[in-house]
Amino acid sequence: MKLSEFILLNEEDKKSTVMNNAVALAQRTYPDVTIFLFQLDNYYIEAYCNLANKAIEEYRVLPDTNAISHYLEAIPISDLIN
Repeated sequence: MKLSEFILLNEEDKKSTVMNNAVALAQRTYPDVTIFLFQLDNYYIEAYCNLANKAIEEYRVLPDTNAISHYLEAIPISDLIN
């Protein structure tokens, strides 16, 4: 699915597309929200989940790996090198 097509989907279709077609990569947790990172084709999607009601409140599209650098920095690679 093209990035422009995903952006035009309604919230329910975005949820279905992410759950059925995207690859889960990482997550970050804060006091009120967990942010899940997914890859779909050649772009990334963050899904913001409200911890109080467990609902996805927002999807943010990230166009490239520069936008996910904070996730990459959290991945320990020392075990991969040895």
